[in-house]
Amino acid sequence: MNDALTLQNAHLRMCVDPQGGSLLSLVSLQHQQPVLREGQGKKPGDCGLFPMLPVANRVADNRFLLCGNRVVLPQHDADDVFFLHGDGWLKRWEVVAATESHCLLRLRSQHACGYDYIADLCYQLEESSLYASLTITHCGVQSMIYGCGFHPFFAFDSHSTAQFTASGYWPEGEQHLPLSWQSDIPPPADFIHAQYGEDDWLNVGYSGWSGRAVIQHDVMKVTLLAQTPWLMLFRMSGGEFLCLEPQTHPVNAHNMQGQPGLRVLGQGEQCHFSMQICVE
Repeated sequence: MNDALTLQNAHLRMCVDPQGGSLLSLVSLQHQQPVLREGQGKKPGDCGLFPMLPVANRVADNRFLLCGNRVVLPQHDADDVFFLHGDGWLKRWEVVAATESHCLLRLRSQHACGYDYIADLCYQLEESSLYASLTITHCGVQSMIYGCGFHPFFAFDSHSTAQFTASGYWPEGEQHLPLSWQSDIPPPADFIHAQYGEDDWLNVGYSGWSGRAVIQHDVMKVTLLAQTPWLMLFRMSGGEFLCLEPQTHPVNAHNMQGQPGLRVLGQGEQCHFSMQICVE
């Protein structure tokens, strides 16, 4: 954490940790309140936000078929079974450039399964908004399939509400993998009307997300924007946070028909994903 970058403008202040390419904090200076939970970076995921790449969330059996060939994903110390959220959140990123309110981080990563990429991660404060973007360039000779996203931990307590629309959801099954999609969303997971929900474990994915979610935290309004129909929600009992995770694909898309949202990249080809967090 000694090399963390503190960046700010007149509205927001953030602390960026090259370890994991994460945000340790994002604070509204106007409200003097945290927008994201504050982490210490002492262990992976102990932060306010981290990138997910080249896989978002989990893949069943940690393997899938690509063009008829079986791909077995690597494992890492953060999970006993899965290549959970990929490896970007576990590795140290190079700081390529930094100003008072902007930074560009870069990661080079290779795995025997076929992942071979350079990722550029940009955090930019513009007025009262945070812009976060990921660009992944495939470097391998053989094509590989990519997905990514962001995993923010929004500050969220009993005085907070969340609101967003979706066409349906995947309930959580064994090993935190999704069960069959259904259009009927039960009340604790239905945020079409602003609500706090239940102080309980909830780990589900949504389809048909409008790309907009609003968190009202006392007098502070936080809006999440991303151009994707897939959103993951995670919360746990006693945790004063709510994860709303925009990602390029649903969980376990690698084993779904058509592999929705995933991109097969040839050598030198790129995929890009971005999101915006606005504070009012």
